Amino acid sequence: MQRDQTVFKLIGKELTRQREGIELIASENFTSLQVMEAMGTSLTNKYAEGYPGRRYYGGCEIIDEIEQLAIDRIKQVFNCGYANVQPHSGAQANAALMLALLQPGDRILGLDLSMGGHLSHGSPVNFSGKLYEAHFYTVKKDTGIIDYEMLEEKALSLKPKLIICGASAYSRDYDYARMRRVADEVGAFLMCDIAHPAGLIAKNLLSSPFDHCHFITSTTHKTLRGPRGGIILMKNDFENPMGLKDPKGNKRMMSHILDMAVFPGTQGGPLEHVIAAKAVAFGELLSDDFTVYAKQIQKNAQAMSKALLAKGYQIISGGTDNHLMLIDLRNKNITGKKAQETLDKAHITLNKNAVPYDDKSPFVTSGIRIGVPAITTRGMKEEQMPAIVEFIDQVLMNIDNTAIVGSVKEKVKEFMQAFPLYPELKN
Repeated sequence: MQRDQTVFKLIGKELTRQREGIELIASENFTSLQVMEAMGTSLTNKYAEGYPGRRYYGGCEIIDEIEQLAIDRIKQVFNCGYANVQPHSGAQANAALMLALLQPGDRILGLDLSMGGHLSHGSPVNFSGKLYEAHFYTVKKDTGIIDYEMLEEKALSLKPKLIICGASAYSRDYDYARMRRVADEVGAFLMCDIAHPAGLIAKNLLSSPFDHCHFITSTTHKTLRGPRGGIILMKNDFENPMGLKDPKGNKRMMSHILDMAVFPGTQGGPLEHVIAAKAVAFGELLSDDFTVYAKQIQKNAQAMSKALLAKGYQIISGGTDNHLMLIDLRNKNITGKKAQETLDKAHITLNKNAVPYDDKSPFVTSGIRIGVPAITTRGMKEEQMPAIVEFIDQVLMNIDNTAIVGSVKEKVKEFMQAFPLYPELKN
């Protein structure tokens, strides 16, 4: 069989793009080489429907060891009692969790997408908004901080079955204890989607949801720096309140309900090559090196926030506690779409993003979202953050000047040579 030169040439071009550019998309990161190596293995050939020790196919004895290792490691990372490592993505982890807990039409309460929430937390274009009756809380207009008073008022009046915390564009920590008090008062489950700050939570750099939330979901990329995928976690297993029983009449535990919601509820065969890569990444999470890395993420985010504020950029909530920041560009008279597209030409990659109370469409937006996990992986420290902000500012303040944008592109390429990415790999 001939090598597919077309595809591999494109892969090489993408590696070059990643090497030469400044990656500031908050939901992206660079895995270690060994994580990528684990994904490109013979494990992709194996079907393994079911779970370790209870598969629907034969020949899974080694697969069982690998998946169990991933489970054991992520439980150690978060000091929790239950983990399902099979979800193909964070959205599928959320879909499985909702399938386990809810009936179609049940009420859920999450952070509005336009305020920094996530599609899978009730957006009307997503399964979560189509299958369930979704309601939303917001952030306060003057501070950009979650409006906990509104959350409580809505929960008391609506009595949702599920309250969701977590976001895709929120730069502050959460008051999990307060949200649990509200959930208990109305008899709701409380889930937290930690897809973005998971790596910082793992190293105790942000408040932990595990003592307050019934369920935790996450992606395994972003700040966990693993392969693209999802997980579902619980601090401790507990008897399900839905009254479901096994054939012998014993009450099913929530771990069983969640496992069944992933497979066969929402997925077929697990991606065992990805689960092996998850196991590798979870092993890295347990290292002291990752602790140093996570602390550097926070330092870099705060240094970048300070540099942006010094140049007159408006950061929602005035700063950041985690790895990202949301910038309102209306005082610069630039749309998020225009900013993203022009920065792309200078090999600075980020995404347009709606800001709270935005007056522009989601396809245009008034803001951009910036994250530092990927540039931190490349070895950057606080002292590099002002230089990156200077590049961004040069482009945005000369947004229609192709010559200046082109000159910044060359400066970026030269700048990134000091922070090599995968030097072992050839294009």
